[in-house]
Amino acid sequence: MAGTASNTYEGFTVEERAAMKEHAQEQKKAARRASRADKAAAAERDVVAKIAEMQDSDRVMAERVHAVIKAGAPGLEPKLWYGMPAYALDGKIVCFFQSAAKFKARYATLGFNDPAKLDEDAMWATAFALTEVTAEVEARITALVKQAVS
Repeated sequence: MAGTASNTYEGFTVEERAAMKEHAQEQKKAARRASRADKAAAAERDVVAKIAEMQDSDRVMAERVHAVIKAGAPGLEPKLWYGMPAYALDGKIVCFFQSAAKFKARYATLGFNDPAKLDEDAMWATAFALTEVTAEVEARITALVKQAVS
C-alpha cells in the first residue's frame, strides 16, 4: 500500500490491484472446478441410486453395464436421462440403459444416441436387447462404447 508522509491512504498500487484480480480469478477457477467435480459426483450417485431401485435382474445387468461403460469409456459421464442411467460426452447422451420394467418390456436395452459413432454403411443398430450380461456381452459392450466415443 502506498502512503504519504502524513499517513493518508492513497489506495492500492497498480501491482496490488493486479495481484488481487489474479487471486480472484484463481479462486473463481477453483470454485468452477470444485463445482463441476461436485456435480459429476452427485450425478454418479444419482445413477447408482437409480440402479439400486431396479428389480433384481435389471439391477444386476445395470450394475454390470455401468461398471463396463465406466471401465471401457472413462470419459463418459454418468447421469440420469429420463429416469434411466445414461452416459454423456460433452453434455450429450451417448448411451443409456433402459430396464425391462421401465416400460414393461420383455428385455432390458442398451441404447445409443446420435453422438455415438457407430455408423456402419447405410444402416446400423442403435439399441441392443439384454437378457443377461455375460463375459461375452461385457466384451461386446466395451467394444461398442469405445467405438461410440472414438
